[in-house]
Amino acid sequence: MSLRIKFKVVTPEKTVYEDEIDQATLPVTDGEVTILPNHRSYVATLKAGEIILKKEGKEISLSAAGGFLEFDKNNLVILADRAERAEEIDLKRAKEARIRAEELKKEKISTDDEDYARVAAMIEKEAARIKVAKKHRTRRGMRID
Repeated sequence: MSLRIKFKVVTPEKTVYEDEIDQATLPVTDGEVTILPNHRSYVATLKAGEIILKKEGKEISLSAAGGFLEFDKNNLVILADRAERAEEIDLKRAKEARIRAEELKKEKISTDDEDYARVAAMIEKEAARIKVAKKHRTRRGMRID
């Protein structure tokens, strides 16, 4: 029996995904990290992007928008600001939200750095959702509009 990682991703609203997995690839502020069983203890800040889980040769994709992760003794817990499973993402709504955020960014160019950073983070979050949703639908042979 091979070693597994007990994985859990939680948002303020709910537990998005919980299962035993073989590995996890995560977007962190320093780039990307892949956690395998028996990885050293690890704590990091999660950035907006795609979480890729592997379990028994299959890939599971999630979209995440910020938070923290902690890995210790083959337990990986993610406390995310927002997270969604690929199949839950409404691609049309995500595209519309990204367009709204980009329009807001154009309006905020002359405002302070904090507003600009907030809008840029919104765009990054929606871009990650779109990427994950498109990848999931392509794998499933679904049409992407």
